[in-house]
Amino acid sequence: MTGSAQTTGSRTVPPARPYPFSVPDGLVVDPTYGELREHEPMTRVKLPYGEEAWLATRYEDVRTVLGDVRFGRAPAVQRDEPRLTPRQQYSGMLTMDPPDHTRLRRLVAKAFTARRVEALRPRTHQIADVLVDNLVRLGPPADLVEHVATPLPIQVICELLGVPYADRDRFHLWSEAIVSTTSLPMETIQEYLNNLWGYIGDLVAERRREPGIDDLLGALVRARDENQDRLSETELVELAGGLLAAGHETTVTQIPNFIYVLLHNPDQLARLRADPSLVPAAVEELLRYVPLGVGSSFARYAKEDVEVGGVLVRAGEPVLGSLSSANRDGTVFADPDRLDLDREQNPHLGFGHGVHHCVGAQLARMELQVAVATLVTRLPGLRLAVTEAELEWKRGMLVRGLLGMPVAW
Repeated sequence: MTGSAQTTGSRTVPPARPYPFSVPDGLVVDPTYGELREHEPMTRVKLPYGEEAWLATRYEDVRTVLGDVRFGRAPAVQRDEPRLTPRQQYSGMLTMDPPDHTRLRRLVAKAFTARRVEALRPRTHQIADVLVDNLVRLGPPADLVEHVATPLPIQVICELLGVPYADRDRFHLWSEAIVSTTSLPMETIQEYLNNLWGYIGDLVAERRREPGIDDLLGALVRARDENQDRLSETELVELAGGLLAAGHETTVTQIPNFIYVLLHNPDQLARLRADPSLVPAAVEELLRYVPLGVGSSFARYAKEDVEVGGVLVRAGEPVLGSLSSANRDGTVFADPDRLDLDREQNPHLGFGHGVHHCVGAQLARMELQVAVATLVTRLPGLRLAVTEAELEWKRGMLVRGLLGMPVAW
């Protein structure tokens, strides 16, 4: 801890801790979160860039910060938002509050309803089977990230959105600009974003030339052209580009993360192999257990004075909510640091909470269920083909994950 506490008005503001608390170690949750939940659930933090913020670590406090209408995201646009990146991240709808946020979200939410996603499940199984066939054909050792985890979500989002799968290498590369903290130079991030927006702009023009194409991009273009108050041209391009990037990046990362965790919990993996009907519960537990983010980002700003976790947050102050910490809160989850596929009550915050709850949550759930089920049933001997020390983890990105995962079976 640095500095000394300051008294402001009727409260004492603790000195800010540098945040994140440590360099990420694989998928280990920093023990500092547990200490803070116990002794200082609302603490002051200073991220590498931007203004100081409060950090909420307890489950109920994180839910409040993410879901209470007294907090908003829109002020971040005018503020020096606390962040892990030198430049403020492109975050599309994540920088909006209702009603602007509601206007855009309604346009895309119809594509991600449970019924629509379930209709995609057979096709997703088909894609997964073909990818595993290719993996087996290559023979061990083969990279699970390259041959299964990356192409599966990309192909699904391409078919849903209406983006040529043949272009995957280009837009997957450009998408790193949205999740990079320091992995890319600033000028490269801007170059990649410009490339992504330009690419989507070309597809939008194509939909206007061929208006009969039935996909999500075509529907967004029609929404824009039939009622221009609903969607500006810039919003259309950035919304579609954001869906393309976010629609695959996190799932590409989580598939190998989930398999890695299962391999390190052989008793739970054995149960899953013996009873694949446990897959949906397993995915929910893995969403709770795996800390996807390197740290907390996308601060919410208090619109008025609000008491959270026994601390008075003044109007205008930013608050970060740690999903990883909330998901390990022992007052909500029994034995929270243990992977437990039999966990009956699992109200995890893996997809966030409130108005900014992940719009593609149903799609991601389905893809993760298909990926896990296919891999554990088709490859019953699945195992790492390298030592732990040989695995390489992503660095300089908002998400934690493996760069590669050589496996045998």
